Amino acid sequence: MDAPMQLSIAKSLQDIPADQWNALAGDDNPFIQHKFLLAFETGQCLEKFGWFPKYFLIHSDDNELIGAMPAYEKHNSYGEFVFDWAWADAYQRSGINYYPKLVISIPYSPCQGPRILAKDNNSEIKNTLVKFALNFSEKNNYSGTHWLFNLEDDFNILLQHTELNRFDYQFHWKNSHYQDFDDFLSTLKSKKRKNIKQERRKVTDQGIIIKTLNGTELDNSEWEKIYYFYQITFAKKSGSPTLSLDFFKSIADTLVIIFAYHENNIVAGAICIKGKDTLYGRHWGCYDEYDSLHFEVCYYTGIEYCIKHGLKTFEPGAQGEHKISRGFLPVKTWSAHQVFHPEFSRIIKQHLQMEASAMESYGQDLIAASPFK
Repeated sequence: MDAPMQLSIAKSLQDIPADQWNALAGDDNPFIQHKFLLAFETGQCLEKFGWFPKYFLIHSDDNELIGAMPAYEKHNSYGEFVFDWAWADAYQRSGINYYPKLVISIPYSPCQGPRILAKDNNSEIKNTLVKFALNFSEKNNYSGTHWLFNLEDDFNILLQHTELNRFDYQFHWKNSHYQDFDDFLSTLKSKKRKNIKQERRKVTDQGIIIKTLNGTELDNSEWEKIYYFYQITFAKKSGSPTLSLDFFKSIADTLVIIFAYHENNIVAGAICIKGKDTLYGRHWGCYDEYDSLHFEVCYYTGIEYCIKHGLKTFEPGAQGEHKISRGFLPVKTWSAHQVFHPEFSRIIKQHLQMEASAMESYGQDLIAASPFK
């Protein structure tokens, strides 16, 4: 671009007009929307868990927002889903501070999406944002800068500026224009098809009824139930329920809530987030253990929802090889990193090269386990 660009950093999205941010973000991905990101702030989900917002911005000379990037100063590695605990431990054992670091990601959300926003997808603006973040990090003595769960176009730009890149696998379901759930089942190998039918039958045989609601349809009692399920799952795993009830209520119009009823009582529930063409499975919980109920609430009902509403993809969350046999195939997710300590950068790069080789082999095994005919 020929016109000068003004660089700045905002500490709150309340200082950035929603229409200007969303004009860059587009409407495909719900996680990058102004309302979604602001809900972390207004719902008190960030600072007390070590996330300190720093939104990198570029304005044109006439004060139009033409570039933006959601970034956070981090004082731990919780809620990122790209695990660098070993890196942090190595720094600590060497007497070097790993924190703070700068993370460009969506808090607590292992979902691919836009990370570098630019008017007309302009590459110069995107490159400027990346260099802006790297320079800021180095100047402020951060150990490094990390872009997590990037889309391919952003990742290709990041490769020009970062020395470390990493990939992992998630398991996504793709809608091949299925007419209904049975149509989807017909594409599976006989053994896998029978197993899914058996699991769904076990749920109905226990007298369990599944209902799907939009977030805006929930009454106070239902909000309390679904938030309780969210909390107890973290308690069972010795984790921290970082998202508040106010956060979920703030994004209610993006939520798809799946409830399981037994004897007219809600006994389990799942929280999903709906994008333009993708359903994202996020959180689930239950009072008691019911045979195969997790698979029904977290996978099969979501698949049916996607088919009914014409959504292209169902991303049920991070990890879980057991998802493959239920129709979810491996997809690579990419992260890009720059650490500023030369020796650690060299060591980590060597490690990532070995890790990538092992992951490629692992990926081939995952593909070979496909349940489809």
